[in-house]
Order: sequence, then C-alpha cells, then structure tokens
Amino acid sequence: MRSLRIMLLAGALAGLTTAGALAAGSGGGTGMAMPSASAPAYDPAEEYAKAVASIQAKDYKAAARAAQRVTDAAPTNVDGWRLLGVAQAGAQNWKGARKAYERAVKLSPDDLPSRAGLGMALANLKDPKAQEQLAWLRAKAADCGAGCDAAALQSLTAEVEKALAGGTAAGQPSAALEGGSLLFAAAGDRAYVQAVGLINEKRYDEALASLDAARAAFGPHPDILTYQGYAWRKKGRFDRAEGYYRQALAIAPAHRGATEYYGELKVERGDVAGARLMLAALDRICAYGCAEAEELRRWIDAGGEPGL
Repeated sequence: MRSLRIMLLAGALAGLTTAGALAAGSGGGTGMAMPSASAPAYDPAEEYAKAVASIQAKDYKAAARAAQRVTDAAPTNVDGWRLLGVAQAGAQNWKGARKAYERAVKLSPDDLPSRAGLGMALANLKDPKAQEQLAWLRAKAADCGAGCDAAALQSLTAEVEKALAGGTAAGQPSAALEGGSLLFAAAGDRAYVQAVGLINEKRYDEALASLDAARAAFGPHPDILTYQGYAWRKKGRFDRAEGYYRQALAIAPAHRGATEYYGELKVERGDVAGARLMLAALDRICAYGCAEAEELRRWIDAGGEPGL
C-alpha cells in the first residue's frame, strides 16, 4: 500500500475542522477534506448529521425521520440504528426504539449503548426481557478488564436500572445514550486524522478505536468505512474488511479508495477474477487514469502487494 499521509492546513483554529488532504489513493478516494466537509451528493452521512442536529435541538421526531433515512440507505450500519433508537426514545416511541435497538444489537452484540438502549425501551414497555439486558450489562461490568470503559458501563447500567424502577419520564431521554451521538464535527475530524496516523504506524487496534469515534460523529461515511476495512484487512480479518468495503461502496459506488482496497483484498484471497472486476470499475470511474487503478493493476500483476 502507498504511504497514507495527512497534510494539515496551516492556520487551523478550533481543532482540525479545516484539516486537509489525504494522499492520492487513500481511503478518501477524492480526498481533499475531512468527513465533516466531504460526502457523496446523497449519502447517509448527511442524514446522520441532520439527525444529530435535531437531537441537539430536542426535535426528536425530525431526528427519527433523518435517522430512518440513514438506516434505509445503510441498513447494515450499527450507528444509524443506534441513532434511530436514541431519537425514538426521545420521542417516547418505545416500540420504535425497541425495534431500532434490536437491529443494532443484532449487528453488533457487544455494543454497550445499544444494549442499554434496548433495556430501557423494554423496561418502558413493561417487557420482562429488559432484565436480560440489565444482566448482560452487569456481567460486562463484573468482567471489566483492560480497555474496558468502566465509567460508561456504570452509567448505562444505572439508566436501565432507573427505567426498570419506574420508567423514563416524558421529556427526559437518556443523557448517557444521547451523549455518544452529540459529537461535534471537530472531534470527529480529530479522531479521523488520528486514525490515519495510527494506520501509518501499523497500530491497527488503536486506529479502529479512533475510527469508531469518527463514525459516531459522522455516521456511515464512506471514507471512514474504507479505512475500517483496511485496518481489519491488515489484522487478517478479511471477512470484517469485506463488510466495511461493501458498506462504503453501497453508499458511494464510485469511491476510488474503497474500490481499490476491495480489489486488493480479492487479490490477497486469490480471487484474481474478482480483482479484475474491481480494476474494470476503477477504469470506468477514472476515465483519464488514476493512482488507485494503477496501484490495483500492480497488485494483480504481482499476485499480491508489489515489492514483497
């Protein structure tokens, strides 16, 4: 893989919201801006931002409409379902919240906010299955080792216990659940820049944590999804990597970075025919040629990463 480099624009003031371009062929594909400023013409990241803004304004019905569009466009993205759950809970639509959180838990069984959100929704519906989610959270807290966020677990567990004790009062949505969604763009951009730097250093576990933070701010942005695929691929988890590449391409079919890296993954799996299909797609996208197409061509010709 070519070196992934970030050049920060001089004069950036509040954080890194004006941070600049990824090197050619990076996850961003066209890459001249941070995820807060760049996205396909129509994409779920834009609707995600609308939903977050509506939650901040306490307009939960508008938030639910925008979050629903996120899940319609990116049905396998856990962030959209979690955000929809927050919006529906804020609107006191507990059946809608339960459905959204159930989908989130199905996609990511270890996602703490989704487990807590589901527990709260079930508690407010007087469903005894809420106890199962509380028991799950308590078990996680009891086994909270290195890398575990004990404070978050404690807060989320307390929210479910409160809901079971008497339900959530109207107009009083969960601060613990909302908090994870109300990230500013600057914080998301910082997490994104940090993730790319960590990938350069081959610190993939830390990079994935930063990418999760960026995705919580921006939702299913194809640049972020592409880098998540790359990090999982470098960890040897080709199945996880493919899932992220497919998500990115479902949102932005002409995304050069995702197309190139998915082709490289196919080469690594021995699927040369599949890699050639990705190369053909890049040749269509890049009418006058591009670095991504040339790099994938080298991978195919070399039968793996060139130079190894």
